[in-house]
Amino acid sequence: MRLHDLKTFPEERKTRRRVGRGGGSGLGGTSGRGHKGQNARSGGGVRPGFEGGQMPLQRRLPKRGFKNALFKIVYGVVDLDSLQEFFPEKTDISLDDIYERRIVHPSQMVKILARGDVSRPLNVEAHRFSRAAVEKITAAGGTVKELIAIEAEEIEAPSAE
Repeated sequence: MRLHDLKTFPEERKTRRRVGRGGGSGLGGTSGRGHKGQNARSGGGVRPGFEGGQMPLQRRLPKRGFKNALFKIVYGVVDLDSLQEFFPEKTDISLDDIYERRIVHPSQMVKILARGDVSRPLNVEAHRFSRAAVEKITAAGGTVKELIAIEAEEIEAPSAE
């Protein structure tokens, strides 16, 4: 017998509250909501954070900091030791190989980090590399191809002629 096989006895289980089923139940008539008022109505009550018309806390506190979440770039991280684990015989590791093995989700950009050692020359292609990872790969005789993920276009100002 395991912990997930244990079940309570039927008489130990708490019965659910049945409201609006007569006065004898203790929750008949108004069903425990009291008489009249906003909370007695169907769909009644106030939204979370409502303070009765007082200026709510989230509006009383000042805004702080810089928020750039819309433009945040999230990288899928791959370490050198996991590259060698997933590709034991391969020396040329492309971005498609990493996505194909589902090491990183195809919607994410790939960054290679330096955890682990490189025992053989690897030719790795990714969006970004840590400085230590580049040093380890090149020291082992491999090459690094860093793909430019987001290329900002230069916008020329219109000339006043």
